[in-house]
Amino acid sequence: MVRITDIEQINAYFYQPTVHHLVTVGDLSRAKLALFDPIVFDMYCMVLMDADFGELVKSGSAVRYDAGTMFWLRPGQEVSMNLDYSVKPRGWMLLFKPELIVRTGLGRDFYMFDFFNHDVNGALTLTAAERGIILNCYANIQAELLSSRDYLSDHMIRLGIGVLLSYCKRFFEREYSGHRSDNLGIRERLDNILDSYLSSPSPAQYGQPTVAWCAKQFNLSANYFGDIVKRELHVTARDYIRQKIVRQAKYLLRDTVMSVNEIASELGFDYPTHFARMFRQETKMSPQEYRKMSRQAMGGS
Repeated sequence: MVRITDIEQINAYFYQPTVHHLVTVGDLSRAKLALFDPIVFDMYCMVLMDADFGELVKSGSAVRYDAGTMFWLRPGQEVSMNLDYSVKPRGWMLLFKPELIVRTGLGRDFYMFDFFNHDVNGALTLTAAERGIILNCYANIQAELLSSRDYLSDHMIRLGIGVLLSYCKRFFEREYSGHRSDNLGIRERLDNILDSYLSSPSPAQYGQPTVAWCAKQFNLSANYFGDIVKRELHVTARDYIRQKIVRQAKYLLRDTVMSVNEIASELGFDYPTHFARMFRQETKMSPQEYRKMSRQAMGGS
């Protein structure tokens, strides 16, 4: 596996000179095939795939893509292609080192581009018009790189990168919103998944449901799933899962004769004290107090 630490290294793959030591744009159709071997980039990458020329693998997981889609890498991520040698690679790469944005307006606003932290299983789909916009962004950045340098050069390059990232953020949100509307509803689906799991023997056998486990049921990364839950339900995924566990615990305390220790084990807790602590944090009372209160409300002993 190769690690790319500077712009000169990546430009060698494109047979092109280095005109800026912090940023470059590369044409995949001109790249050495070695570029598609496993590589870790110590820089940000935005990649437009203009042909389906093999299996894309990012951070060890295959990423679904079609011609005219985009994916991205944050510093330290590994990427490779299992090439289909019957198809010529086509597309564009923008690569820039984190140092380019330090103490700049782009760096100050970089938090907006949180898609770098979302390891979604598929590339970003672009319409024909959106692809044209992205290509124009690449062309503008490349044109600025090839222009005679002056005191505004770095500023203009950062502006061009900011425009590209802003469009990607817009298109990402558009695709996210479409994904959201295609679902039956995040709350309904998540409730069904958690209710089925918690009412089965699975917690006692495999442990409590986690954010990562829930995300896998949606075919999403844990980070992306967590963001969707927070945006849709206005609560963190972890807290939502805890609330569902406590709701199931209330049912078992109220409607069964299981001991508190048995309920803790049934819900996947390694220790009853951990169960009691979570229950008290969520309800402001101990499991025993809740059981007594609920039975008194029902007229029981």
